[in-house]
Amino acid sequence: MSRLVFLFIISMLINLSQGVQMPYMTTDPKEVAGKSFDYIVVGGGTAGCSLAATLSEKYSVLVIERGGSPFGDPFVEERKYFGYPLLNTDEYSSVAQSFTSLDGIENYRGRVLGGSSAINGGFYSRASDEFVKKAGWDKDLVQDSYKWVESKVVFMPELTQWQSVVQFGFLEAGFYPYNGYSLDHTLGTKIGGSIYDQCGKRHTSADLLGFGKPNCTTVLLNATVKSIIFDGNKTRAVGVRFMKSDGSSSKTYKAHVEKHRGEVILTAGALGSPQILLLSGIGPENHLKDLDIPVVVDLKQVGRKMSDNPAISLLVDRFSQNRTLEPPQVAAIAEGFKFILESEVLPTNITTTRISIAAKIAFPKSKGRLKLNSTDPRENPSVKFNYLENKEDLDACQEMVLHLQHVARSETVTFFLGTQAQDKLVAGDEELKSFCKQNVGTYYHYHGGCVVGSVVDEDYKVEGVKRLRVVDGSTFEESPGTNPMATVLMLGRYQGIKILKEREAKEEERFLSPQGSPQPQP
Repeated sequence: MSRLVFLFIISMLINLSQGVQMPYMTTDPKEVAGKSFDYIVVGGGTAGCSLAATLSEKYSVLVIERGGSPFGDPFVEERKYFGYPLLNTDEYSSVAQSFTSLDGIENYRGRVLGGSSAINGGFYSRASDEFVKKAGWDKDLVQDSYKWVESKVVFMPELTQWQSVVQFGFLEAGFYPYNGYSLDHTLGTKIGGSIYDQCGKRHTSADLLGFGKPNCTTVLLNATVKSIIFDGNKTRAVGVRFMKSDGSSSKTYKAHVEKHRGEVILTAGALGSPQILLLSGIGPENHLKDLDIPVVVDLKQVGRKMSDNPAISLLVDRFSQNRTLEPPQVAAIAEGFKFILESEVLPTNITTTRISIAAKIAFPKSKGRLKLNSTDPRENPSVKFNYLENKEDLDACQEMVLHLQHVARSETVTFFLGTQAQDKLVAGDEELKSFCKQNVGTYYHYHGGCVVGSVVDEDYKVEGVKRLRVVDGSTFEESPGTNPMATVLMLGRYQGIKILKEREAKEEERFLSPQGSPQPQP
């Protein structure tokens, strides 16, 4: 028996001992081909798993995930291997899929059940009240949805040595007040939640599948959706066409949604969801025609308003060492919520590490675009974020670098690292501007492409076609909180409850006439 199989069995036994039963999972597309479900959730990622678990409370759900299972994989589940999945990526099977934007900056997306919650730093922090208000969400339901997630996969971390140090570094640099342990998005320095438990085990969104009705959920792994299937009039989604992720693109299978009320819901992320819409004929007509894709809806904003928070990372240790890996546990939030700072100990290879203190611009003005490179859904689409193209972003970056330098040269940080504080690492507007342009990177919080009000309506329904929704970070015009994971997890639960309530109301209408007499079911 291999170690991975052994760990998977142990993980399942632990879940069973806690009263958690996971749904049926398979890698055989023939087991679901030709079958119908109330809901098909495309992408078993951060939003998809919480959404599927919620919908399964009353209806049948098929989750189609292009990657494999995270359970039993130590590089996903164990904190001591934090960052390792980003060191070893391949074209079709690695849990992290790398892509390089047209800006020339390398980035990553999750390709495993649990999505990016299986490869990120695990930092959990809610959106601001202002973000919730701007989104038009029900505040009470938002709170309930956050709490549902937090009761299952979120833990208060015990600060590691470096996180304790950098916490004081943030305070020395002026990030006040000190808020202690808090899940709220508030100014100052705080300890956030973590999806790593006290034993160092990561709890991805995939864990949430065990809190629905497992007998109502089927998870198909290692299967990539090629396109959405529409009815003869091209007005209603009726299913999906998919393939084995490591198979021939010419060999496809179909799964359908229940005839009267079924829906297809895309939760494939900021790259995946707009890509699937485009492959299905929903997007700018000219772009679709360039790839000979029949146009279903000429929806010009698909793939637009792509955004990634520009980030600057300073390596504050003098040389590579072999430290214990540390995901972020502490965050500093600048005045006006303009900048977010965090720090981590990252692997540079399997034996060496570096310490990074990084900051991101919270509300970048620069926007970009996503396009298809090919009609193969396994290939990354092309995307350009236009980092720092807007002058306001470039000006903000210069200010952000000064904040980073204050932390890096704080007495606490320099004493711990044994380095000598410098008065100025980078000085002058032109030098700062040049530094920003040469060193801008990503915080891995890219979003957009299916933004609410442009591609989907306030109920996350795709414009111009029925029974098709998008529920993930592609619908955001800005990234919520310090890190978006908490709000994406919440959004799956939130929208799941909204869908259940909406369907319940419609079924009541269907069975009762205006006079209150029963009506036959269509």
